[in-house]
Amino acid sequence: MTSVLYDAPGPKAKRRNLIFSVVFFVLLALLLWWIWHVMDEKGQLKWSLWKPFTTSEAWTTYLLPGLADTLKAAALSMVIALPLGAVLGIARMSDHRWVRIPAGAVVEFFRAIPVLLLMLFANEFYVRSTDIPSDSRPLYAVVTGLVLYNASVLAEVVRAGILSLPKGQTEAAQAIGLRKTQTMTSVLLPQAVTAMLPAIVSQLVVIVKDTALGGVMLGFTELLNSRGTLAANYANDIPSFIVVAVIFIILNFILTSFASWLEGWLRRSKRSTGAVVGAGEVDELNAAEIGGPQGPDKH
Repeated sequence: MTSVLYDAPGPKAKRRNLIFSVVFFVLLALLLWWIWHVMDEKGQLKWSLWKPFTTSEAWTTYLLPGLADTLKAAALSMVIALPLGAVLGIARMSDHRWVRIPAGAVVEFFRAIPVLLLMLFANEFYVRSTDIPSDSRPLYAVVTGLVLYNASVLAEVVRAGILSLPKGQTEAAQAIGLRKTQTMTSVLLPQAVTAMLPAIVSQLVVIVKDTALGGVMLGFTELLNSRGTLAANYANDIPSFIVVAVIFIILNFILTSFASWLEGWLRRSKRSTGAVVGAGEVDELNAAEIGGPQGPDKH
């Protein structure tokens, strides 16, 4: 029995896969037991080290405020980087060299610089050139660095997603009279969103994790930085690292789960619609674009 993508495994292959699975889980169990044993020997499993996380003080004083700052910086960066990345990605495909070349230079420049260096540069810029209060400056620097780097990466994601579509999509849109802007916004982008979504979500996860760089280097009071203050007060470095890691895992799991649901919903909605654009609708689109039923193509 075969499927479209691969041959169904036979009896020998099934036994081999079963053996591999058993070996994997045995090795995983041994690894977890070894980690548990080492932590126990080093005294990292003492209840006194984990007890602070059962009290409200550790959460309301340290972890939850740090989590709030992490989410604030990540949300601001996402809200700014996503549309900016889309604009830069589309600009890189422009027919006009005066648009395409500067956009490409911006993308390649900021994509080549480490995000931490961008944060440090932004912080120095705000210190020397602006009147931003010192308590707000780390947030501005972190968001600036994340936006500049991730918008450049997202621009390449958008460009690759649009170029991955069949060329016939553009030709069909032009054949019914749509101009380039209308083709991009009404035909190409809606189809490319589904293809781009996994890569976009991966970059959003990177944004959430990279907020920790601001805590380490700029004193931004995000989750990891707050963990350091908590560990200094309770002398529980390893347990606090584990708890913060679990929080990051939960955050990113929620983000990827929502993205998976959204991707499935988009695919189902596309399968359930099959509207045909007629000549009247094309005239209406043209009229909305230039304020009249007809006009020269400016693109």
